[in-house]
Amino acid sequence: MSEQFPGSLIERTFRERIVLVGVALPGIDLDDVEAGLDELALLVDTAGADVVARIVQRRDRPDPATFIGRGKADELAELSRTLDADTVVFDEELTPAQQRNLQAILGRTAIDRTAVILDIFAQNARTPEGKAQVELALLRYRLPRLRGKGHALSQQAGGIGTRGPGETQLEVDRRRLVRRMQRLETELGQVDKTRGTQRRARSRSRNRELALVGYTNAGKSTLLNRLTGAGVLIENRLFSTLDPRTRQLSLPGGETVLLTDTVGFVRKLPHQLVEAFHSTLQSIALADLVVHVVDGAAKDPEGQMVAVRSVLAEIGAADIPELVVVNKADRAPEAARLLAKNENAVSISALTGEGIDQFLRAVADRVRLSDRVVRLVIPYARGDVLAAVHREGEVVDQEAGEDSATLTVVLDDAGRARFSEFVAAS
Repeated sequence: MSEQFPGSLIERTFRERIVLVGVALPGIDLDDVEAGLDELALLVDTAGADVVARIVQRRDRPDPATFIGRGKADELAELSRTLDADTVVFDEELTPAQQRNLQAILGRTAIDRTAVILDIFAQNARTPEGKAQVELALLRYRLPRLRGKGHALSQQAGGIGTRGPGETQLEVDRRRLVRRMQRLETELGQVDKTRGTQRRARSRSRNRELALVGYTNAGKSTLLNRLTGAGVLIENRLFSTLDPRTRQLSLPGGETVLLTDTVGFVRKLPHQLVEAFHSTLQSIALADLVVHVVDGAAKDPEGQMVAVRSVLAEIGAADIPELVVVNKADRAPEAARLLAKNENAVSISALTGEGIDQFLRAVADRVRLSDRVVRLVIPYARGDVLAAVHREGEVVDQEAGEDSATLTVVLDDAGRARFSEFVAAS
């Protein structure tokens, strides 16, 4: 597969042959290691390569030099030569020193799970913002790994007006990377300001905000299309969409909310990506309700939920009210119903539309639980108050009486306080 992004970590014009390596450390079950390698195999396939073998090792602790120890590294080198593998991919993150040492022993590229995920993001970035975010994450990953190229690229230079040797090529490369990172951080900072202005405008409109979150390939984009006709690209592959999309959604009670689809999560999501996508993920932290889409047909849906919630905690969104939506009920109805029962969730099929009405009612109920929807009785003589309510809130229903109008209005805390004297008696 040809490379599609200049920052890609796995440069290729063909499908590479990959050997996967997993390590079972104390407290980690072998089944969990195998499940991690299964997912890593999907990531490798998404990146455009083929898995030809996998090995699992038990260790008391990672070897500081090679992670797996010299003996196992020699065994891995022999296996890679026998299978004519191009690259060895570790399910755990390697330090720069471990990566250099392994490549020297293996005689071929050694990378970790983080590199594969970054490569996939690099291939799928489409918008200028997405490309800048991915490039920044790539540079943050590469910066501490420049040292391995120092001997090959080192150049000494001296001349009139200087004292001692000039800079090594390594130092020049490092400075270039730092400058580029600073430029990208500045650009993304401007994007963050723009997005902040847009959020303030949305806040003034009194529309509630919902964030679609979930494990990659859980069906969030399919659900967004089903609910709003957004026309988002849908593919049965990991991280097929990276850019957030916001659409309006009308609920059964008449309320209008803003629904934002966000990038999918995965186990061990690289910290570099979380940092680079901060402005994008911030839409989750500012949401009124998190709609957590779970793949009911997955082998380990509960484990995927744990992974998603760990990322939500990392971005400061752990305390936001959550509605669990078990998707793909058409493919695994029994598992979906069981999970929905255990999690007090809603079971749906975004593909067929099954359960969508129930989902919308659940969302409407959660929105009303926040106590932002109030009923006001306003005398016609107080036209100033009627006008102010229409300006400051979203009127979702209005009933005409003889001397007054009864309005069902969405208001924020300040609005409810201001119009408290007109709140209808329960």
